[in-house]
Amino acid sequence: MPASIPDDPLVLVCADLQVEYLTPRRRHVILDGDAATLHCLELLTLWRHNLWPVMHLKRIAQATWFNPSSRLTDWIAETRPRPGEMTFEHPLPSAYSSSRFVDYMSSIRNVRCVVTGFSLDETILATVVEGFHRSHRYQVVVDAVACRQPGTSEAAAYRQSVVNVIANFATLQSSAELIRTSGAVAV
Repeated sequence: MPASIPDDPLVLVCADLQVEYLTPRRRHVILDGDAATLHCLELLTLWRHNLWPVMHLKRIAQATWFNPSSRLTDWIAETRPRPGEMTFEHPLPSAYSSSRFVDYMSSIRNVRCVVTGFSLDETILATVVEGFHRSHRYQVVVDAVACRQPGTSEAAAYRQSVVNVIANFATLQSSAELIRTSGAVAV
């Protein structure tokens, strides 16, 4: 579904771009993460070049499969937040599990969050659904998001099912379309 670009500012939300998701043999490894990462980097470069607001989400779950003291929770080097970019750590799938994130999102009006990154089936899904119920607007860049594959033969169907659910709560857009229309974005 094509998205129109109103005058409301866009905030790029980089969700869980952490080493954990690209490490082989880890429970939440994303096998096709390279393609999504490439699109994330293209958008991150565009946002940074134009000095538009960037927000980074970082999963810090207190579970044996996601140890927050491990180096695996570190940012992917190329996506590491820069000074002046917002960062929010969240212990549960939704970014709204961070009280700082809730405070920030409650204090802004008329903004749209453009979501890229990992954990499509957890962080992105949970955040978009909860944000929808708080009247926050999200736009998910479908080729710049990725999720773990529960089974190799069913991976594409699983991903598409998650995207179909997200479409009920957020606008879907491709990175090419977003980049093409970025000249019309007034932030």
